[in-house]
Amino acid sequence: MVITKNHSISRPSSCLRKYRILFVFGITVLCVQIYLAHTFFGLEIRNHKSNRLSSGEDSSQPEEDEGLPTGLRQLKLPPDKHSNSNKILHSQRNRTTRIKLDRKSLNFTPLCEFTGREAGLLYPERIQSLCPHSPGFIDKPVSLGCFKDDKTLRILSGYYHVFKGNNSPERCAFLCLQSGYLYAGTEYSVECFCGMEKPSQLKRLPDSSCNMKCSGNPKYSCGGYLTINIFWTGIQRFKAQEARNTSIDIENEKPARIAYLLTVNGRASRQVKRLISILYHPSHLFYIHVDARQDYLYRDMLEVEKSCKSNNIKVARGENLRHASIWGGASLLTTLLKSAQQMLTHHHHWDFLVNLSESDFPIKNNAQLTQFLSLNKGMNFVKSHGREVQRFITKQGLDKTFVECETRMWRTGDRKLPDGIQIDGGSDWVALSREFVEYVANPIPDALVTDLLKVFKYTLLPAESFFHTVLRNSRFCNTYIDNNLHVTNWKRKLGCKCQYKAVVDWCGCSPNDFKLEDFSRIRNTVDRNLFFARKFESVIDQRIIDRVEEWLYPEKLNKTVSAKGYDAYWQSLYHTADLSPLTDDAQLTVSNSLARLIFRKLNIDSKDVHLLETTAYFKQNQFVGILILAEAIIQQKSIQQEYMKQVESLIYLRHNFSTSREWLGKVQSLSVNTDYDQKEKTFRNLMGSIGPYSHPVLSYEFDTGITTPQNLSILWVDPYGQLADVNYVQLEEMTLTGYVKPQFNEHLVVGTWHLLLVADSLLVAKMNFLVTPLGYWKNKKMDAAKAKEVNNASGDNYHITEEMNTKWSHLLSSINFHERTIDITRDDIKINSNLDQWIDKLVHEHYKIDKICNADDTILNLQNCINTYWSSLSPDSKADINNLC
Repeated sequence: MVITKNHSISRPSSCLRKYRILFVFGITVLCVQIYLAHTFFGLEIRNHKSNRLSSGEDSSQPEEDEGLPTGLRQLKLPPDKHSNSNKILHSQRNRTTRIKLDRKSLNFTPLCEFTGREAGLLYPERIQSLCPHSPGFIDKPVSLGCFKDDKTLRILSGYYHVFKGNNSPERCAFLCLQSGYLYAGTEYSVECFCGMEKPSQLKRLPDSSCNMKCSGNPKYSCGGYLTINIFWTGIQRFKAQEARNTSIDIENEKPARIAYLLTVNGRASRQVKRLISILYHPSHLFYIHVDARQDYLYRDMLEVEKSCKSNNIKVARGENLRHASIWGGASLLTTLLKSAQQMLTHHHHWDFLVNLSESDFPIKNNAQLTQFLSLNKGMNFVKSHGREVQRFITKQGLDKTFVECETRMWRTGDRKLPDGIQIDGGSDWVALSREFVEYVANPIPDALVTDLLKVFKYTLLPAESFFHTVLRNSRFCNTYIDNNLHVTNWKRKLGCKCQYKAVVDWCGCSPNDFKLEDFSRIRNTVDRNLFFARKFESVIDQRIIDRVEEWLYPEKLNKTVSAKGYDAYWQSLYHTADLSPLTDDAQLTVSNSLARLIFRKLNIDSKDVHLLETTAYFKQNQFVGILILAEAIIQQKSIQQEYMKQVESLIYLRHNFSTSREWLGKVQSLSVNTDYDQKEKTFRNLMGSIGPYSHPVLSYEFDTGITTPQNLSILWVDPYGQLADVNYVQLEEMTLTGYVKPQFNEHLVVGTWHLLLVADSLLVAKMNFLVTPLGYWKNKKMDAAKAKEVNNASGDNYHITEEMNTKWSHLLSSINFHERTIDITRDDIKINSNLDQWIDKLVHEHYKIDKICNADDTILNLQNCINTYWSSLSPDSKADINNLC
């Protein structure tokens, strides 16, 4: 019995021990798993943070600011938008930002390298201001004590920021100093306030009332709940100087001499000549920098320099003196500084440097400008942004690093601007005193300029901030006048469309062109210190330029208006001597075809036809047509001789456009072309040439009397008669003008395309346009293999559903699309010597040769070009500078 009892007791004890062992083993396994998981995921997080830092996603940049609310709203702590980055920011704040191009996102390797080793030396952490009355604090900001704050009426009401992990008196004071604020305040451990007014002693509290430790440095106190430690940043209130307009000693004022720095680009050579002509005075210096890629404009400006015997018109030439700049590029600042150095070495003494472009035009006469600058010698004219500085920094992208590479500005990451200086910026159009130019363009600059050059080398739009920032922080800080002497035609809704995405990783804005209807705005500047306006383009509106010139110099009115070519404008599109930039291959193909067709129309034996120049011709502010200047060897059989002959022809682009009887007069215009300018609502491709790799756009304008709202369908039909795309437009009373971008394949079928405009399933308008086969590839005559590749798209991959094809099949079947495109199927026409014949046939259908003139002295039964009103060789008084000097 005893044995039995013992066995019955020991059995459950044995089971209990087994369960205990199993339980301990399970707990041990669970702990090991938790430890491994923690180690693994911790490593992943650290790697992720490290990758973000190396790629520039996280850097030592303060969190995005929240400005002070207006009115009497309660100020609240903003939500933490970068909760995971604060520790990183705190630990990395003393390190220099590392720059690395993200090749994974680029999908290719840039030709220019930018390594982390170079990036480690990019930016100085602190720059000492040299402005005598606003040097900023040297070691620590001067403490004014602890003060009582108010939720609604803040004691410092200029700017507000939250430093979650790195607030301190120095950090806050540096931020406020950067923005130009005299006083900085730390509150509630993490908050930073900036203001211009010294706090009242009535709100002073014992220092013990500010008892919360700073989030970035616990050795110091950063205020408390509605208590604030306030510091002086070491600067004085900045006030721009006022320009002088009168002087009691004006008769003894020596007239100021002006050095114009013209940074020009494009092909508007005649407009540049007109600008020089209206500004010219023997006492002034003209230094012309032509973009290094612009051969045509460079050659023309060299002729301008050669024609001036006074030796006061100089063109930048030589190694390291001509630069290729892009919008927003760091190279633009290099261009300005290098050009300024050259202008300083010129024997022609000057007092002011004024930079202009081909799009500028004066709105005061020479005498008024000279008198004004004579009264303000030694002053510097720049235009500030007019915003809160931190907002400007963010909007301008100054807190990002940009690298210029392969004619692009790459945004490579965030950065922290150096402490100790006031940041400023605005417009890159300036009028600077000679003394300041000598200082800022010194080949051996002082520490301030040297450090700022390091910063602005990797900055977007550096010319818009560099001169302003140097002025504010140098000994020239008392010569700052907030006026760049310009009025600019800003229309933000049209000009800010992220239009520079092709060249810069940023959204950029551009001013609009002035038109004749804007003249009242220019005239209203008569009593203001404004002397130039921008932008002007003769290809957009020449009437406004004519009107301004007549207004400034009424004594010239009778002489100029009656001059030959006064109401005309010519702009070169291509010249045979051009090496850079490459012209569009479709434009070159059509131009060469037209050159051949011109000599064929003359019914004379010719060979080796050579295109010399293609020019756009405008008359009375309207685009008229294209001028083709060409030469060929003429075979004169009667005397068995050959001679070279040059002719020029005026050519119109045929508008193969028709409407139904019911819609007659309702459609003002339909145009298919490329290079549509949304800002100016016009096509920049004046030739109208569309190639296999172009991106066509439809521009339309309907009569105001049309019934609205109205839904329209736009059918794009290729030369084979296949439906390529369908667009839908809803016409409203305010949207009778617009444009449509179809979604095509990258490779278009060549030949005559068709566009159908359909309303309520009825065809109301149709037009044809040419996608020309290419005879040139990268401006060189194509071989047979390349011609077959380029001109042989099938058009089988359109994004058209079966439902769409079914819906429009009846309409398409009722129209014969194949009568002019039968030759497309013949491969022998696309290659070999017959390619030119095929191109000429298509070009002849879409372009009309109207007039032809004799461009040289050889005998031919044609009017001499110089005696016509339309030829590019006829007189143009507006751009005539032969007698200027």
